[in-house]
Amino acid sequence: MTREEILKLERYLKKVFRLPELQVRQRPRKEDSAEVFIGEEFIGILFRDDDEGETAYQFQMAILDFDLAD
Repeated sequence: MTREEILKLERYLKKVFRLPELQVRQRPRKEDSAEVFIGEEFIGILFRDDDEGETAYQFQMAILDFDLAD
């Protein structure tokens, strides 16, 4: 992803999730995805999907069972 794409996605996600501390960071050696953080905690990956001239982005977040414990 380009730096411009990353900044646009970061602005969008901050607005949608109402999280000013959210960050989208470029992944080393990967051009089709970026990492998403809240502060310094990694929460997921954004993937770019180019299909038939259209671009879409998908956010993938894993939630581990032990994270759900009270």
